[in-house]
Amino acid sequence: MLEIARARAPAGVEVSLFDRLDEIAPFNSDVEPTPREVEAFRALVRAADGVLFATPEYAHGMPGALKNALDWLVGSGDLYGKRAVVLSAAPSAERATHARADLERTLRAQGVQVLGSFTIAVPAAARGREMEDADIVAGVDRALQMLVGID
Repeated sequence: MLEIARARAPAGVEVSLFDRLDEIAPFNSDVEPTPREVEAFRALVRAADGVLFATPEYAHGMPGALKNALDWLVGSGDLYGKRAVVLSAAPSAERATHARADLERTLRAQGVQVLGSFTIAVPAAARGREMEDADIVAGVDRALQMLVGID
């Protein structure tokens, strides 16, 4: 979803990706100095006008690595006041509601304005070819429009 967003971003909108959640150490407020992977994540969030989150659902929740990364942002306040849209990709649009609800709750607790949240259906036949599926691309476009305030 995020690669599609980067390719489809409207003129004047830059989409940066952070794809190293697995490198972020478990949250521990007593760790000094802050790990460099955490600082990289914080810097990317701090520089963003808005954040597009794409999360799968595991065991009726968001992945632990994502929650861990967000926990590192609580003390810095880097998410406070940001606009965000939450996406999930699943075999049907009715799925991933628990992951999105968990993520939305965590974001709102950090002062984020969640503008929208939905699941994009990605049928098995479209996996690996998501950019070629008009419905998937339309869903990502919708998320980008919400995030940048295009009606």
